[in-house]
Amino acid sequence: MTQPPRRPRKRSATRSVTLADVAAAAGVSAQTVSRVVRDPSSVPDETRLRVEAAVAATGYVPNLAASNLASNRSRTVAVLVPQINASVFADTVHAFSTALASHGYQIFVGTTEYRPEQEEAVLRSFLGRRPDGVLMVGTSHTRGTLSLLEAGQVPVVETWGWSEEPVDLLVGFSNAAAASAMVAHLVERGRQRITFAGRHTAGDPRAGERLDGYATAVRELLGGAPRTVDAGPEPVTMDTGVTLLDLALERYPDSDAVMFSSDVFAAGALQACVRRGIDVPGTLALAGFGDFELARHLVPALTTVAVPGARIGELAAELLLTRMRGAPVDRPHRDVGYQVVARGSS
Repeated sequence: MTQPPRRPRKRSATRSVTLADVAAAAGVSAQTVSRVVRDPSSVPDETRLRVEAAVAATGYVPNLAASNLASNRSRTVAVLVPQINASVFADTVHAFSTALASHGYQIFVGTTEYRPEQEEAVLRSFLGRRPDGVLMVGTSHTRGTLSLLEAGQVPVVETWGWSEEPVDLLVGFSNAAAASAMVAHLVERGRQRITFAGRHTAGDPRAGERLDGYATAVRELLGGAPRTVDAGPEPVTMDTGVTLLDLALERYPDSDAVMFSSDVFAAGALQACVRRGIDVPGTLALAGFGDFELARHLVPALTTVAVPGARIGELAAELLLTRMRGAPVDRPHRDVGYQVVARGSS
């Protein structure tokens, strides 16, 4: 026999769990609970764990909107990165987020897809949410972006590049110097006809800086003209790396080394060489940039430039936290350096 549909149960009138309820459950003051919510690292571990257990047991959800209005602080930080599927940027963002979380901050992330106008649009949208700080990948921005940052009056940390005139805080390195160091390594290995392969787009100034560093080193060390191929607007994928390899070998068939602006490109080219029976590094040396995780697992393993992505995130968080607290920042511009990692492909 079919049962009649049940009538929806009326919800009993209940009140929301309050800060006082959590304080009573944890055996601490409401002020202590508030400190755990706002800045967990400011409370002793034993007390913090007890409060966090009480929060979980009671189902308490802090009213951040009311707290933000009262303090004029959002407890959030905006992060703008070119892509989130590249492990180096992911490492930076993860380390940055982890360091901020222990102080009660959360991040929201936007991608620029290497397009300056999109960076400006994303920043405009994020500033409307009133973040307490901003992290950006890169040091080259549109006039509109610079105007927004100036008007926003929030601490900003630029990363993954270097500039003599940073917007505010800076944690990065010289892409040009790193590329020059890679050329020097290839020359030391006996390479004389080195071709640079990458995307020469306005939206990726870091790749442009690497190209400049390559060109300078080739002129100084080999006395010849730079040899370059350009992927144009093609995406940063391994498929594009194969396209770049084909362009390099078509335009400069006597190349004895191809230096790519990204490990992603270099990985695609290396796999293509393996399939085609091109001896790497005997006939052709290959090098990348970034030291992505896949670089060390390729066969042969990829020679590349390693950059401490996680360290960039940690230092960026440290400087930004200090600035957001209104305290003076010691050494606001930090150069984390780079390292040429020689592996089997060179």
